[in-house]
Amino acid sequence: MSQKARTPQTRLSRHALLTGLHRQLRPRTYLEVGVADGSSLRLSSVPSVAIDPAYAIRKELSAKVRLARTTSDEYFATTDPKKWLGGPIELAFIDGLHLFEYALRDFINVEKHCRWSSVVVLDDMLPRSVDEAARDRHTRAWTGDVFRVADVLRDYRPDLTVLPVDTSPTGVVVVLGLDPTSTVLSDAYDRIVEEYVHDDPQPVPASVLDRTDAWDGTRLLNRPVWGLLHRGDRPWRRRDRGLAELREALEHPKDYRRRRRAAREWAQDKVRAIAPAR
Repeated sequence: MSQKARTPQTRLSRHALLTGLHRQLRPRTYLEVGVADGSSLRLSSVPSVAIDPAYAIRKELSAKVRLARTTSDEYFATTDPKKWLGGPIELAFIDGLHLFEYALRDFINVEKHCRWSSVVVLDDMLPRSVDEAARDRHTRAWTGDVFRVADVLRDYRPDLTVLPVDTSPTGVVVVLGLDPTSTVLSDAYDRIVEEYVHDDPQPVPASVLDRTDAWDGTRLLNRPVWGLLHRGDRPWRRRDRGLAELREALEHPKDYRRRRRAAREWAQDKVRAIAPAR
């Protein structure tokens, strides 16, 4: 499902991609780990939770926001964000501490409070150099080794759809098809950390540095998957059927649109057939 990456001059920024996700997905709730000055938080217009032990918001916010000045570990150990949001997290942006084990824990904790149709975006997933990917920071721009989370999700959770996206400056990964009941990652956490945490320099795959397997952000936003996910809160939308539709919408968008159009026309014909004559 990968798409050829764009040049640095034409690729979307991470905030442009987030703006597109808010527009296309139309999430009813939003959660963010790593707030900084509020540049990404300001994009939300729905009830939001924002977690950061040292936020310094300088942007005007339009959403109703619950700010938590604490670490994400402490927050999720004591708080259920669904209680304040009024329902599951539908869009989450993880941009916390740039170390693999912290980013993995953030994903585990966030997924527990989602539904199958929620979307999780992890930032800084496509480092541009080995130096930028170091665990011990020594560059101005720094991703750390969080790029490894994508490999863990593919290896341990093949049920998830893991989409690297070629955004500036340091790429993101969009995760779809969540399962809040899964304990696979938390049960194997210690083993995963032992396996994936390495001393510097980090062995960053060429496919990550070159972004050869990354989606173009605009193409991904134009896939007909977001309406499907927006409707995922409906009680008859089961995850197993939803995952099959999700794959079709990503891999065969024309077929998916054709099938959706035929289904709507069939439903309209049925309604007209049973409507009382005037």
